[in-house]
Amino acid sequence: MSAYTDGDAGAEGGAGAGVPPEPVVELMVHGVGGTSPETMLEDNRTTRVTGDATANIHRRTDDLADRPWDRTGPVREAYIWCNLTSGNGARALWLLLLPFTIVNLAHWMRPAAPGPRRSHTLYDTLVRLTALSLTVLLVAGTCVVSLDLLAWQCAGSAACAERVAWIEPFGPGGGWWAQPGRRLALAALLPVALVALLWGLSHRTWSAYESASPPVRSRPDGGDRAVLSLPGFWYGRALVARLRAGHVAVALLTVAVALLAATGPHDRGERGSTPLAVSGWLLLAATAALACVVAVQQARHGRTEEEPDERPEPPVTRLLPWGAVALLALVVVHTAWSRPEWTATGRHPAGAGAFAALTVAQGALVVGIALTAFRLHRKARDADRGVLLGLGGACVAMLACGAGGVLTGGVAQRIADWLDPSSAPGEPGAAIPGPPVLLSWEASAIPVLLLLVLVLAAVALAHVRRVTRRLAPGVRDQYPEERCEPLAERSDRIASAVARASLTDHAPALVGWISGACLVLGLASVAGSATGDSPSLAAADAPAALSFAADACQTLGSWLMGIGVVLLVAMGRRAYRDKASRRTIGILWDIGTFWPRAAHPFAPPCYAERAVPDLSWRMGTWIDATGGRLIVSGHSQGSVLAAAAVWQLDAATRSRVALLTHGSPLARLYGAWFPAYFGPAALRALHHDMPRWRNLWRATDPIGGPVGGSGPGEPAVDLGPLPDPLHYGRNLHRPLPEPILGHGDYEEDPAFAEERAGLFRALVGAPLALPEQPTADPRAVARDRP
Repeated sequence: MSAYTDGDAGAEGGAGAGVPPEPVVELMVHGVGGTSPETMLEDNRTTRVTGDATANIHRRTDDLADRPWDRTGPVREAYIWCNLTSGNGARALWLLLLPFTIVNLAHWMRPAAPGPRRSHTLYDTLVRLTALSLTVLLVAGTCVVSLDLLAWQCAGSAACAERVAWIEPFGPGGGWWAQPGRRLALAALLPVALVALLWGLSHRTWSAYESASPPVRSRPDGGDRAVLSLPGFWYGRALVARLRAGHVAVALLTVAVALLAATGPHDRGERGSTPLAVSGWLLLAATAALACVVAVQQARHGRTEEEPDERPEPPVTRLLPWGAVALLALVVVHTAWSRPEWTATGRHPAGAGAFAALTVAQGALVVGIALTAFRLHRKARDADRGVLLGLGGACVAMLACGAGGVLTGGVAQRIADWLDPSSAPGEPGAAIPGPPVLLSWEASAIPVLLLLVLVLAAVALAHVRRVTRRLAPGVRDQYPEERCEPLAERSDRIASAVARASLTDHAPALVGWISGACLVLGLASVAGSATGDSPSLAAADAPAALSFAADACQTLGSWLMGIGVVLLVAMGRRAYRDKASRRTIGILWDIGTFWPRAAHPFAPPCYAERAVPDLSWRMGTWIDATGGRLIVSGHSQGSVLAAAAVWQLDAATRSRVALLTHGSPLARLYGAWFPAYFGPAALRALHHDMPRWRNLWRATDPIGGPVGGSGPGEPAVDLGPLPDPLHYGRNLHRPLPEPILGHGDYEEDPAFAEERAGLFRALVGAPLALPEQPTADPRAVARDRP
């Protein structure tokens, strides 16, 4: 239904006094999942007025000319940004890099604490080092498959090589490839190809997103501005370039270490060669030195937001990847050098110790993040404290490490089972020893973690039932104007919708329990792997019940790890072919990729670095050109983009803009998890900048909620909870039951049209300043943050 038939709006838009000579536009921004311009504008005839195939603004074909508000309403524009996240079929393949996306979120969850920046810098550095460890984990997992399982174990075992036809020519038998070093040098192509693929993806998206300089409008109003209003916030070109160079270098160094760890024990042994041993030590020292350079680079170079970061790339940053390439080439030559007496037995020499050390290092980094975050949390104002005592970022970083371990272990376990289907790898009678023992222990921990999730789900279900029973008797009383009798089933359904929506507020507890369990189980897996046996072998002499549980957990966990990887690949394959599935998967990225890539360069690109400048520049240039008034209407994630874009406007332009948000997660999700950027203080500052702001919310909405933001003596921002459904029972005008709308269709509520008309009336009566024209070089006006 059209919301522009509001009586007050019509009165304002009539031929009488009060009609402004300036044109009026409503700029609508859709939410997660995307939509079409025809749906948003309620017209099959639309025309793109600006933008490209990726993100664009449409109008109805009949509304291409600007006009003042009249009885048909303002000119409506629809900003379509869904193709930034779900338009490209290849984007679904980013699912396999989910841990990188998660750890990038941890960077932005830093508590909002004033004071010295040393703690802030330490927090950011620890998150970046955690992200670096995930790159090492991914490449190490690939090395387990290519160097250990294929080149070392299967090609070194006659039984396994004969079973896999394409490995047999590389197996034992006296041929040129019979030497393990040559097989390892050839197998190193797989992780190197993976690194090249990640570099290409990151560079391509960097060229399309971060490297495009967004226009910056002057903010002469100064003051202690919100971070999101800083001119350099949505410009991460230099940082992503530095991060990419460091991660590519450390990925290649991981391959080099895996090769050197294989040749070292032989070269330093009784049958080894002194020249090869010395050269191995020199190459290892060079690798360690280059790794230290990468670590220092990651620690010293963080984000700068006070102005667009256009610093030239340091020479060391440009040389890091090429230095790693040169060093890896030398290591490959050293590995492939002839060693006729060398044979491969057991597992790869570096497997067990490397993964254990990496797991312990990740645990230490997460604990460091937690301690730093808690210190910042204690310094923050009570109203600006985030969830989980400020430990949200640490918990999310732990989940990223856990997800990385599951993906790595799942791939390794499935490949090992495929190479040796006769028996479980590592068990008596198996053709190959299988992946590192630690991965078996981590697999055994998955059923325990799954049991915890089931318990938490049961608790959540009990909570929903309890709240439903408490709320159901009072549902009918919320509709006093209706004469129908209460219906138990109808009341229960409405109360249940409210109860389910309230689960969002309990999500921090769920994340806290799961991340804590991941940390404990990870360290327990490291301790168990120190025995050198898999869980089933370690518990073989234990009581029958314990032995059965260990064997069952190991088997079930192995399958669950593999199934998880297969499901992600299947989802990506389906999304590549099916546009509807691609849009569903795109919802995940709408939430997870709002933030710039500040911790991991191989995470999916940040669509807001394109969308926010698009919106702010459209608002500013349209007002500059017409002197008109503008209402920005944002739903769900669109409200977050709208708020971020308004933050980028100067005061004169903002005086001609009103903001209408509905189903907004600004406070409920973003304020809770990202308090430094969307906490109560930031939202109060936004309302101070934007006094003409209204927010609509429902109790049945699991995503949107009140945003607060009202200071003493200021008009309220929130209107709600709106009744949902609009009518309890049936009547002559509504003969069928009204649906429970939850998060959608806010425009169908009469309050939406009323609030929009009220915002227009407020714009008409507000004292307006003349918008300042942008300078010839808008970046020249950017100043350091006070």
